[in-house]
Amino acid sequence: MATITNPILTGFRPDPSIIRVEDDYYIATSTFEWFPGIMLHHSKDLVNWRIIGHVLNTVDHLDMRGMDNSEGVYAPALSYADGKFWCCFSNVHSCRGGTWMSTPSYVVSAEDIRGPWSKPVSIGNYGFDPSLFHDDDGKKYMVNMVWDGRKKTDFFGGIVLQEFDAELGQLVGEEKIVFNGTKLGCTEGPQILKKDGWYYLITAEGGTSYDHAVTVCRAKNVWGPYELHPENPILTSRHQDDAELQRAGHGFLVETQNGEWYLSHLCGRPISDPENPKETSKYAQGRCTLGRETALQNVEWRDNWPYVVGGTTPRLEIQAPKLAAQPWPVEASRDDFDGNTLAVKYQSLKDPFEESWISLSKRPGYLRLAGRDYLYSRYNQSMLAQRVTAFNCISETAVEFDPCSPRQMAGLVAYYSRGGHYFLKTSANDAGEQIIQVVGDIDDKYQEYTDEIIIGRSKRVYMRLEQRTQWYQFSYSLDGKVWQTIGEPLNATHLSDEGSNDVFRFTGSFVGLFACDLTGKQIAADFDYFDYQTLS
Repeated sequence: MATITNPILTGFRPDPSIIRVEDDYYIATSTFEWFPGIMLHHSKDLVNWRIIGHVLNTVDHLDMRGMDNSEGVYAPALSYADGKFWCCFSNVHSCRGGTWMSTPSYVVSAEDIRGPWSKPVSIGNYGFDPSLFHDDDGKKYMVNMVWDGRKKTDFFGGIVLQEFDAELGQLVGEEKIVFNGTKLGCTEGPQILKKDGWYYLITAEGGTSYDHAVTVCRAKNVWGPYELHPENPILTSRHQDDAELQRAGHGFLVETQNGEWYLSHLCGRPISDPENPKETSKYAQGRCTLGRETALQNVEWRDNWPYVVGGTTPRLEIQAPKLAAQPWPVEASRDDFDGNTLAVKYQSLKDPFEESWISLSKRPGYLRLAGRDYLYSRYNQSMLAQRVTAFNCISETAVEFDPCSPRQMAGLVAYYSRGGHYFLKTSANDAGEQIIQVVGDIDDKYQEYTDEIIIGRSKRVYMRLEQRTQWYQFSYSLDGKVWQTIGEPLNATHLSDEGSNDVFRFTGSFVGLFACDLTGKQIAADFDYFDYQTLS
């Protein structure tokens, strides 16, 4: 019997919105402050997945200039109707310093999942996690959570429904709160499914940490009243310390061509001690260094209610659908930057890839980054990064850089946020000598983990970052053959949602190439290659 191994999408890929269009399956996941916005994944069999692009590729689609950590795109929702793909999203900002965050929400559409996508149409500012429901009578409805910043609330003010007129491109008629949530609270991520005359409202509850859950209610009318599932929540890991997939929640349902049903959902895998996997909390405080990932569960229907097969606890191995296997070509681990376009797995912080700061053409065969702001800035960071997708992995690059000031830096970064990262840099000291050094920023405090090591005027510096479960180890080479570790192992758990007291941490760990020039001259760093390999 063929099986699916969870997570199906590893590394930071939360809030999965799944749809099937004929024989193709698509999942959209949140990207927060990373650009381009909304990562798209494709499968033919629900087992093998590949990244095929992003929805929001221009500043006209997504303007995040000046936004902070874990702002930006929350919980997109895919749908398909009228021969088009639709995608709803919110561009969340002003999270810190107050309780009334800004949540402008939009819908875009495209005839091809790869785009081009239309310009965003406003669908209100109620809260994050909007979705669009297309009824079989041709009407469309926006459904969304309501953000309520008043003290007497938990900020989650219920689920609002309002009709959407696609021809006018606007919400019409009165809005109505159709669901106030359960005692779990933090009711968000609403999506509606219609089946056998019932409207099913699927929501995420309990908050996106260890009390997360998927809840279901139903009604005969889209406006309600909605009755609760007799065994809510239908999926959760709360109070199940031995569950290997924690933080399970934010789900939606999809039906195969053969009538089989699946629930997509996010999950987290806390680091565990290889010597004693059950002692997760003692070893690393239950920290998920890969962020929130995407998983699937089998679903069966009983009395017109969906149930997760085997109970409410998410499983690592589930039954695959009766579909022909469709593996995709294996992506090469090494990128030599020989092409004219960047691989779809790469993202930048807040800014689109523009020739003014990132180029494959100015020095063919190299990725050129023009130095701009430092890692702690909310603006103009010259970084190319990809998700860390495994607990054990190794990343490597070679950089050619000619700094003359301590304010000019380039190198290899392990990055979670502007206040949570490690950086192996080559720079210059006060005498103008080229140096390497490991620095970082943990809990918004700048750290220097090694002294400056003078390497002479080196044309090329090779850099490596190896992750072994909880620990990062940097090393360097001046010839690409003899490698020298630099500094002590660094704690990877600081680069996780749980790795700080900051409550707004919803992303995951990245590894990337970075260049900085605070002199304003924007001197360039040339990276010859980027190699990322997962290890057993």
